This record gives sequence, C-alpha cells and structure tokens, in this order.
Amino acid sequence: MNATSSEQAPGRIVLLTTSHRVAPGLLSWPAWQALHAADRVLCSDGAHPQLPYLREAGIRVDEAAPTAEELVDTCAGGRTVVVVATGEGEPALTDGLARLAGSGRIQMPELELLPASYDLPGARLLDLVQVMDRIRAECPWSSRQTHKGLAKYGIEEAYELVEAIEDGDREELREELGDVLLQVVFHARIAEEDPDAPFSVDDVAAGIVTKLIHRHPHVFGDETAATPEEVKEHWLRTKAVEKQRTSVTEGIPLGQPGLALAAKLASRVRTAGLEVPLPQAEGVGYELLALAVHAEAAGVDPEAALRAAARAYRDAIKETEGRSRSGGGEAHGQVS
Repeated sequence: MNATSSEQAPGRIVLLTTSHRVAPGLLSWPAWQALHAADRVLCSDGAHPQLPYLREAGIRVDEAAPTAEELVDTCAGGRTVVVVATGEGEPALTDGLARLAGSGRIQMPELELLPASYDLPGARLLDLVQVMDRIRAECPWSSRQTHKGLAKYGIEEAYELVEAIEDGDREELREELGDVLLQVVFHARIAEEDPDAPFSVDDVAAGIVTKLIHRHPHVFGDETAATPEEVKEHWLRTKAVEKQRTSVTEGIPLGQPGLALAAKLASRVRTAGLEVPLPQAEGVGYELLALAVHAEAAGVDPEAALRAAARAYRDAIKETEGRSRSGGGEAHGQVS
C-alpha cells in the first residue's frame, strides 16, 4: 500500500464494553489484543474502574469524549481507535456514528463492538445484593426489620407464588419468584448483623450448593440413577446419613397447612416401611387425616387436590353471582 492510499484508509473504531459485575481487569484475550494494537485508546470517564488495570498493563488511555465526526477523523490514515465504553454504553456516540454512516457524506471506518467482559447467568443477583445493602442501610422501614418481623411476608409471598403457578400466569410467576428471592436476600442481609452467629448470602448459597452436590452423587459422583424413583432413593439415603435423625417425623414443619402436614407424615411412614395405625377417634379432623393418608398412598397431593376443588367452588360461586346480577336479583346469603 502506498502512502497516499494509506492516508485515505478509513481506519477502524472498536467500542469496548465491559460488565461492572465482573472484576475490573478480567478482560477477554481479544480485548487485550485490541487494546495493545490500537493507535489510540479513549475513555470519556476518567473514573472508569478499568483504567487503573489498563494503565498497569502499559496501555495509555486518553480521557476524551469525541463526537462521531471527530472520532472518524481520528481514524484517518488507517488508524485503529478503541473506545472504552462507560456503563451506559456510549449511546450519544453510537447514535452519532449511525447518523453519520447513513448520511453517505464520508467514508466510514470499520466499526466493531467488542465485549471485553460479559455477564454470566445469575449475574443480576449481584445487583439484588447491592440494592438490598443500600436499602438496609438507608430505608427507615427496612433498616428496622428482623427475621421474626419478616416471617409473615415470607409466608404471604410463598402463597402468592403458588397462586401464580396454579393460575398459569407467566408474568405473575416471574414477579412472585422475585418476591420470594427478595425474602431470601433480605433475611441473609439481616443475618450479617447478628453479633453471635452472623452469616451472609454467600454462606446461604454455599450451603445449598454443597447440599445439592452431596445429594446428587448420580450427577456429581460415581453413582447412577436412571429413574426419578432412584433419584429419590439416593436423596433420602443421603439425607438420612446427614441428619442422623431418630424419628421419621423430625424435620417436618408442623406450621404448614394441615392436609400437607398429614400427607408429609404419611409419606415418611410409607417410605420408612412402617405400619402405623391411624388414631381411632371421631371428628372432622380425623376424617380429614384418613383422607389425606389415603390420597398420599394413591399418589395424590391432598393439599393441591383440595385447592383445585376450592377453586372450582369459587368459580361456581362467581357464576351464580353473575346469573343473579344479570337476572336483576341478589344472590341468596350475599354479605353486605
């Protein structure tokens, strides 16, 4: 290439993006190659967290915020300019480059978007932890909450999640999962302040990761499991070794709904191979207990079955109310 053609070469603009959720300095190899090979490296934010690491690597970074036309002029002569994007992604610059390219007035340099670091799945959980930290520190209501005070909200959010699942509402499901997740992060943040036995959300995550790996030897170990039944057998066997419980009833929360509690007890009895007669007493409670045990043995979740029946009953009530209103009368027994 002769000098004249070199001077007329349009050059190259590389927009280098990074994720604030990845530690500064941890950039991809293509990013480091582009940075070292560039004729100029620009960044409009002098406090960009990547800058100390780039300079430590011997890369000169000029603090500048050129317009689209100025940046194109900088690339004249075949030069490569890397722009280290701010967290917002340089929208004004990219919009300007798009308009300039669409105008057809000048020969545009080659444009490249190069992600130097990017979010892995679950990265937004870091944002949630940071937001919770700030809310706990600055919100008058949140800063005063305790585990006991939040307990009722955990129950409420769990029921709302179940309702979203039963309704089949995907938008509600996503929202309610977020509300349940908030309860986990909120409680973990409160736990950090305990003077005697503090723990963090990382400790919570580490605990469940360890548990899942240990209870899935067919995934992370040498054992095999070809059916869901074999998986459950692995799980129960491993759990029994971990807990060293003296009764199958240990670990069953008595505060759960009655039908679910009865079914859980029946499941533990059946799994353990025990023959336990039902209490011989009269009353609706004992009749419901017998129904729950029978349902569990038949593979039916009595709590879910009753909820489905109750929903059908609710629909029938609303239908009756609708007919009554359309007929100009009032439903019998309507509460005012």
